[in-house]
Amino acid sequence: METILLSINPEFVEKIFDGTKKYEFRKRLADKSVNRILVYATVPTKQVVGEVRVLDTLAASPSALWETTKKNAGISREKFREYFKGCKVAYAYCLGEIIKYEQPKSLDDFGISNPPQSFIYLSDNM
Repeated sequence: METILLSINPEFVEKIFDGTKKYEFRKRLADKSVNRILVYATVPTKQVVGEVRVLDTLAASPSALWETTKKNAGISREKFREYFKGCKVAYAYCLGEIIKYEQPKSLDDFGISNPPQSFIYLSDNM
């Protein structure tokens, strides 16, 4: 099992940490099986603010994935549709236990100089 660092918009980071967003939607998943996501909040925060356990992954047509996840999507149907426009398959990480760091961390703390466009694998002993 792997740990990845994901770049996530602060609007959605807030919803993950307040428990209203139980799925992190992606156009593709990591090739390896992921059990933990470190959350990098993008501009203006630009810090690693916590981590989330991954319970499962989902893959389906965008319409089917929306029907499965809409109650805990933490995103509007319009934004969801816009994000997956033109995609035949939509993916989601099912989020579990959340740990919000008391002190956010910089990318330097993980030996990373630039935030990932999508994700980056990290050593699982971090």
